[in-house]
Amino acid sequence: MIKKYVYPSLLVLVLFTVTFAVNLQAPLYGVYAQESNVGSVAVTIAFAAYVAGLLPTLLFLGGLSDRVGRKGPIIISLVLGIAATALLVVSPSWASLFVARLLLGVGTGLATTSGAAYMTELVGENKAGTATVLVTSATSLGFGSGALATSFSLSLYGPTLLPVSYIVLFILGAVLIMASAMMPKTDKTKNLSLFRLPVFPSGTWVYGLAMMLSWATTGMIIAVVPLELKALKLDQWIGLVIFLGIFVGFLCQPLARKISSFKSLSLGLIFIPVGFFVIILGSVTSSISLILIGSSITSAASYGFLYLSALYEFGSRDPKNRARATADLFIYAYAGFSIPVVLSGVLADLFGVIVAMKIFMLFITIVTVFILMLCFFKRKHSSFNVIK
Repeated sequence: MIKKYVYPSLLVLVLFTVTFAVNLQAPLYGVYAQESNVGSVAVTIAFAAYVAGLLPTLLFLGGLSDRVGRKGPIIISLVLGIAATALLVVSPSWASLFVARLLLGVGTGLATTSGAAYMTELVGENKAGTATVLVTSATSLGFGSGALATSFSLSLYGPTLLPVSYIVLFILGAVLIMASAMMPKTDKTKNLSLFRLPVFPSGTWVYGLAMMLSWATTGMIIAVVPLELKALKLDQWIGLVIFLGIFVGFLCQPLARKISSFKSLSLGLIFIPVGFFVIILGSVTSSISLILIGSSITSAASYGFLYLSALYEFGSRDPKNRARATADLFIYAYAGFSIPVVLSGVLADLFGVIVAMKIFMLFITIVTVFILMLCFFKRKHSSFNVIK
């Protein structure tokens, strides 16, 4: 009974906490930038440092948990989340933000690959779909809740470099580190090379490209849109904008689970440009309501329809290498999460945030149309299972 319910629940809480730490500091980006007297480009570079830590972890340590077991990497990810946040308290600056984001990237890489495989082993291979929902639910809520918790703390207690949300992370993380040490081994470790590249399951590239596009949009919402909110003197809404940009996707996951992967893919691709257009419209008209609605629409794609379908497709098409296949998916996702955001930061410094957002809007519209046309062409004229 314990194995069936308690351990999966504990793993859900661990995955939530690891991802909770990732965007915990987002409402304070501007403060850290001011401490070091840097601009938009520096903010987006620090934001992208997360990916600089995460991608090498996925590339070279995607199969680590297959070699050493699932618990170790998960415990390390909790330690890194606490250490990164503590660094920002001890030394609040752009340099600390960069290092903290780097550490958070490594931790997330370890947790997502190990956690996805671990959850499947805990609930059973015959419930792989349930495992996918548990993992995506925990991480979606975690990624969104951190920023919201910090914004709420700042609005409640006033400006501070040690918000209550940070303290909550320190306490919860410490408790979970001890609890995780008591979790069971669910599978025999494999005598494989410690450093193994991700596997690229056949027929998953379309889902990978879609994830790249959708998470580029999420990156803009987390790193660039807050710069415009600050300029509009709406920075008290940053946490809620980021939260909705992720949480609404979690709410869409039950619906996404009931339809085919192809339908989820198509809906997600439509929601991406529509949602970001509404965000731009809200920014131009200084309407926080439109910005919140637009953020919610993009979330339906990034953490709802596209996220769930992609994670399921990558894991199910190579179940023997589930951890490494998951690593492949996140390589797609985080490549989109970083590169377009940094380029938009450069454009924001040169031409302004709104112009940068409009250029990004044009880019995602063109790419979305291209992917949709390619998907429907392949589905209509090809007999091989590029898309189900």
